Amino acid sequence: MATVMRSLHVALLVSDLERSLGFYRDLLGLPVAPRSLNFPGYWLQVGEFQLHLMQAEAWQAPCPRPDQWGRNPHVALQVDDLSVFKARLDAQGYPLQMSASGRAALFTQDPDGNIIELSQT
Repeated sequence: MATVMRSLHVALLVSDLERSLGFYRDLLGLPVAPRSLNFPGYWLQVGEFQLHLMQAEAWQAPCPRPDQWGRNPHVALQVDDLSVFKARLDAQGYPLQMSASGRAALFTQDPDGNIIELSQT
């Protein structure tokens, strides 16, 4: 029987690569990984996993459940100190929703509305 071995990457659409790079690299601290493709984009490293940013003109991520961001498509990242990331996001004016479950997690949106969960587990 064939087996799925691991997750390699998630690709996110963004309208402005440099603005998004500022969010993921500069605010969240994800390092840029080498990339060999010839179309615009960035690969960011998260442990052995990668987050791929691909440009899509005038992209705005859908959010059909604006009252509970965790019930929308999202990318979840584990962090070592949620309070530090919450303070960084607050200082830069990014929207936040704390996890409704009561666990140590928050949801935010990148500049294009892609929902990102930060969880301290």
